[in-house]
Amino acid sequence: MEAGYVSDRRSLVDWLEADLCYGSGRNEAIFFSEAYRCVAEGAEDQLPDLAELAAASRGTSEFVLESAQQSSACLTTLRSVWPDRILDMFSDPKCPPVLAVLLGARAARERIAVDIALPAFLHSYIANLVSAGVRLVPLGQTDGQLAIAALELPILSRSEIASRETVDDLGSAGVMVELASIAHELQYTRLFRS
Repeated sequence: MEAGYVSDRRSLVDWLEADLCYGSGRNEAIFFSEAYRCVAEGAEDQLPDLAELAAASRGTSEFVLESAQQSSACLTTLRSVWPDRILDMFSDPKCPPVLAVLLGARAARERIAVDIALPAFLHSYIANLVSAGVRLVPLGQTDGQLAIAALELPILSRSEIASRETVDDLGSAGVMVELASIAHELQYTRLFRS
């Protein structure tokens, strides 16, 4: 926002759609899908390697910190409210809790169909970022909801594609998101981590 790449609803939607389709959002969808598949197919022993790869995919210290804090908080909540043995795997330092992997595994344990769980995960991913945009641009609440509505089809499309992808399909062309994260580390005023 400070650099002027995002200044209104249209530019926010463009930025988030690019992240979702070509950047870290794309990879998060793949990690979720892979974790879901591991659990659904009884290959839970593959989760530590997947979680380690997901944690290592964070391109900046900002993303590492955000991911660790968000995932740890989610794991604590899940253990308190919806305990399950699959959550114990994420206590091992060899299996760091990464939100996409954690929620993908937990959704599979609940037998929530991936074609419902993955879009819900991506919707929450986008809604969180739109919420930051509403406060920072600033946008009104209606513009925030319009942004989320504009991203509904890209969310559904990315979900459908990611449900067939594997870690072999990981990759990112979201260079501007990474560069913005690097710049964010040095900003004087930092309201959000991402």
